Amino acid sequence: MNKLQNLSKGLIKENPVLVLVLGTCPTLATSTSVSNALGMGAAATIVLICSNIVISALRKVIPDKVRIPCYIVLIAGFVTMVQMLVKAFAPALDKSLGIFLPLIVVNCIILGRAEMFANKNTVADSAVDAIGMGAGFTLALVLMATIREVFGNGTFLGFEIPVLVDTKISILTMAPGGFFVFGILIAAVNKFGKHKPKKKDFGCAGCPQAAVCGKAAGDCAGNEAEVSA
Repeated sequence: MNKLQNLSKGLIKENPVLVLVLGTCPTLATSTSVSNALGMGAAATIVLICSNIVISALRKVIPDKVRIPCYIVLIAGFVTMVQMLVKAFAPALDKSLGIFLPLIVVNCIILGRAEMFANKNTVADSAVDAIGMGAGFTLALVLMATIREVFGNGTFLGFEIPVLVDTKISILTMAPGGFFVFGILIAAVNKFGKHKPKKKDFGCAGCPQAAVCGKAAGDCAGNEAEVSA
């Protein structure tokens, strides 16, 4: 995979929110307005880039047995720095995002990319991967926030939209509306995107240990019949 493919995969093909279904909690909570979505997306992307670079640089130094605690400590450090910067320069955004800003520490996207990519690739590739995944996360947030704010609140970035402000669908700014929009976007990506989920074979033939399994062919056939039933 070249760097361009690595960068673009996070937008649609492996979008962390709409395809991998990670970071659902902050996505639903902070996508009520476009400004919140941009702020959360930017904060998470900065943390993701910094953590991927450092973890990739230290991948041969961090002991394998304690790699997850080390990742969390590094991520928490970057989140703390980002939170302090937001408090200092954008207090309104900090107040709006609330608890979800420090909760970037446990965002599955960041820890997942550290474990699945940064731990196995070079610093440059890890940085490119982080930029792509961060952009995909931000894109999903902004798409959801645009739909929810425009149709649910009748505004865009706080500016009122004629007609829509008088016919707003308030439920879209609530939790049920967030799940509804989230589901619609996932369905659209699955329908029109190039990503197609692979069908899994639950029989013995689909087992990676089938070649070294000591079970007789009759046992395997019986197991497959039980699974089918």
